Amino acid sequence: MFGDLMGMMGKIKETQQKLEATKQRLNTVLVDESSSDNLLKVTLTANREIKSVEIDDSLLEDKEQLEDYLILTLNKAIKKATEVNEAELGAVAKEGMPD
Repeated sequence: MFGDLMGMMGKIKETQQKLEATKQRLNTVLVDESSSDNLLKVTLTANREIKSVEIDDSLLEDKEQLEDYLILTLNKAIKKATEVNEAELGAVAKEGMPD
């Protein structure tokens, strides 16, 4: 009984270490998203940190339009990055579950 418990505790600790390593790796996984007309491009890490924003000069003439573009494109990029993040972390967590 104690052997099983110790084995399970070791497996949990190993899984926690793998999760931390995966979180660190996700800082290097980049997710790109563009507006439908490519006037705005954003790049995020899979941990949802914004790395770059490219704005076409034509959008600088209309503040309200630029704000709309930013909201729509950033939300799409965040959704995509979240899906990558959850899939990666979920795979590690599932692998570490006891049988």
